Amino acid sequence: MFTRYVAIGDSQSEGLNDGDDDAGYRGWADRLAERLAVVDPGARYANLAIRGRLAAQVRMEQLAPALALEPDLASVVAGVNDLLRPKFDPVTVAGELEIAFEALTASGARVLTMAFPTLGAGMPGGSAIRGRIVALNAEIRAAADRQGVALVDLEAYSVSTDPRLWSWDRLHLNADGHERLAAAAASALALPGSDLSWQEDLGPLPSVRFGDRVRGDAEWVVRFLGPWLGRRMRGTSSGAGRTAKRPQLTPVS
Repeated sequence: MFTRYVAIGDSQSEGLNDGDDDAGYRGWADRLAERLAVVDPGARYANLAIRGRLAAQVRMEQLAPALALEPDLASVVAGVNDLLRPKFDPVTVAGELEIAFEALTASGARVLTMAFPTLGAGMPGGSAIRGRIVALNAEIRAAADRQGVALVDLEAYSVSTDPRLWSWDRLHLNADGHERLAAAAASALALPGSDLSWQEDLGPLPSVRFGDRVRGDAEWVVRFLGPWLGRRMRGTSSGAGRTAKRPQLTPVS
């Protein structure tokens, strides 16, 4: 089984919003590493992912350090930041990911990636965002198939868009969502003890009063959309000045 796991990517692999900046972030990749350590207590784990990174930045900044760590398992997850930019080309984005798929596979690592859930509800231009996600997912599936990469296809399961698995910013998973994603990754890798229970629906959504919905939308605009637009206007990123939270392979515990 796997004993040297390296994650590269953006904020989802870094672990937003499973924790916070004060206590640190856990996230699905951490949770997957913990599952690996159950199978082999000697498993080691590095996480090079940094929030805000585009696919090309992940490839340019994180691929070489990941290869240097000689992983036997590597996850490559990026592209959401790209599809939120005005100039978005799904073929180009998936091409950046495929370079990483090919290089890591050639090094001897088992590679894991994902196709994204069709989010966009409650966001400006939500239908356009969903269309971009579908287009990017098609390219990621094709690249993963060409390179023999394990794929978690979140688009195929309606539970992946259940708001109860997503945090206040509507773009990052909450703790329950990260746990589900870790379970999905474990299943894609056929880890001992994994199953398909992560695909199960959570049941009917509770009704939300109109006033509560309006207040929630207003809070989202103030806490997420406003700061995000401000960064776009300044040409900066949420990951500016940040470094990897776990740059070296160390015991999972």
